[in-house]
Amino acid sequence: MFESNRSIDLQSLIKELKLEADYLPRPASEIQVHLADVGRPGLPLMGYFEHFEPERIQIIGNAEYAFLEKKSAQNETECVTALLSHHPVDIVFTHGNMPTSNFLELAEYFEVPVLHTGEASSNFMAQTIAYLTLSLAPCITRHGVLVEVYGEGVLMLGDSGVGKSETAIELIKRGHRLIADDAVELRRVSAKTIVGSAPEIIRHYIELRGIGIVDVRRLFGMGAVKDSERIDMIINLENWVQGKMYDRLGLEAEYTDIMGIRIPTTTIPVRPGRNLAIIIEIAAMNNRQKRMGYNTAEEFNKKLMGNMGISDDR
Repeated sequence: MFESNRSIDLQSLIKELKLEADYLPRPASEIQVHLADVGRPGLPLMGYFEHFEPERIQIIGNAEYAFLEKKSAQNETECVTALLSHHPVDIVFTHGNMPTSNFLELAEYFEVPVLHTGEASSNFMAQTIAYLTLSLAPCITRHGVLVEVYGEGVLMLGDSGVGKSETAIELIKRGHRLIADDAVELRRVSAKTIVGSAPEIIRHYIELRGIGIVDVRRLFGMGAVKDSERIDMIINLENWVQGKMYDRLGLEAEYTDIMGIRIPTTTIPVRPGRNLAIIIEIAAMNNRQKRMGYNTAEEFNKKLMGNMGISDDR
């Protein structure tokens, strides 16, 4: 199911970015952040609020801090009052700067959270935007298995019992990494990128019929797991259907649309005797070659047509 209007609590942000709280009107776990964008309130402090968005986290860097320092006590109060009266979701002081007692009194009056960090403004902004973009990205959940194979994020889909988890274990034994088994959370973090991860409760676990739940991290070590990975390709595993025509050259491009992004897709028929782990390794390497501009199927087709004396005008 597609999730919209996502939010993250301020406590998660404080923990992830190691922020220190100077004032909180209520527990940080009850304060919600809805936007991944951040703001530098230089113009608002001067009284210009034409395009001010209070839903953004506002950052007081060295420039804003120095601007307030040079103001008289009365003028500082007027500037800060104008800003806080718009009730921004949060104010963060960077570079180790600390809010003045006057600033904190006004923040308490308007019930605006105030935090500080020793990070430089540019570094803090980059970290905050990256974290919030991932946390607030539109999200859906798909039944499947996500593995990293030779640096490629491979999402395996298929009916229950087709062999997705068993194939994932074989890939792990061959040095690749597990991201998610059974339930894969897919987030659209940009116009071109889908990132997959596992729900917290089943992270690093895999289910094998007849054995049960296996802790991959404990059995194979930390190098066998990863928290998230970009989806580079999708592999549909399906039971072999006698008489069905499967693509033997790889000339037919197939895609799956996930939240408006087309992901290259390959269908692999499953039957006894096929080594799916090796096939998926080859598929991952072949997909990387295609992204780098080399398509083996097209090159082979050109040679074949050349030998037959047929020109390729495409």
